[in-house]
Amino acid sequence: MTYQYTFKDCLQRAERITWRVEDLIGGDKTLDFARPFLPETFARTEPLDFLGADEKLTLNQIRGHAYLAMFGLVEEFILPFVLDHARSVINGDDYRARAFLEFASEEAKHIHLFRRFREEFHAGFGSPCDVIGPPEAIGAHVLGQPPLAVALLTLQIEWMTQAHFLGSVKDDQALDPQFKSLLLHHWMEEHQHAQLDALMTLSIAETLDQAGIDAGIDAYVGLAGFFDSGLKQQARFDLEALQRAIGRSFSAAECESFLRQQHQANRWTYLGSGMTHPRFLGTLGALNAEKRAAVEAMAPAYS
Repeated sequence: MTYQYTFKDCLQRAERITWRVEDLIGGDKTLDFARPFLPETFARTEPLDFLGADEKLTLNQIRGHAYLAMFGLVEEFILPFVLDHARSVINGDDYRARAFLEFASEEAKHIHLFRRFREEFHAGFGSPCDVIGPPEAIGAHVLGQPPLAVALLTLQIEWMTQAHFLGSVKDDQALDPQFKSLLLHHWMEEHQHAQLDALMTLSIAETLDQAGIDAGIDAYVGLAGFFDSGLKQQARFDLEALQRAIGRSFSAAECESFLRQQHQANRWTYLGSGMTHPRFLGTLGALNAEKRAAVEAMAPAYS
């Protein structure tokens, strides 16, 4: 499989993007808690008919907090993974080495940005919202898998980010402009990251025989199941956060409905929407067409 871009192309585009964390958050750049943060396609608050309009807005913001916290979490294992790969190519093609080092630098910047967001969110929201973790434990589990599996998971996340912004966030005028700004600037750099990771995934695969490639894809599927368990726990955290924020508890039946519906919303947001991205599937199909078909068949469970 070949691509119409090179390491030099990715590096040159990255070097034209020069935003700083300090330019995007803090001072007069504040979150607007009168507006939703996430598109309804991801938040899926409308089916929860036992919530009032204000409560649905609160849940939307809780989900928005988890959304950026989740990106911060996964980038904490993507950063060392990219650095390890960059180390192995440092004496090769100069553009390749520089592109991956730029990739790592930008991931570190994103982690910083999302930490600052969480500080701003907690200062304005008024009650605690928990997120799965700790990141170190999740990262250790992920990085313990075959490199091809980690590269595929990273690629899925990066193409997912592209689809989310372009397909749902960009033209949604109801969303808080400050939250959209954070997603916009994240997206601007993740475009290069997705392309670089596609090249990295294929370069890792080139060092493996077909059995090794298949084992890496199987481990990627296992990581999807690992994160699915975490997303179920995240739905529980969001339920607890919502009850704290609105000052009332739900019935057992309402809790069950919430957990079922919000777990599925999380599954689509973080798994299904990435698994079905055509460019992710294209890379997967280049490695093994039968396993691509198996992932496509699995994806509707995460919709």
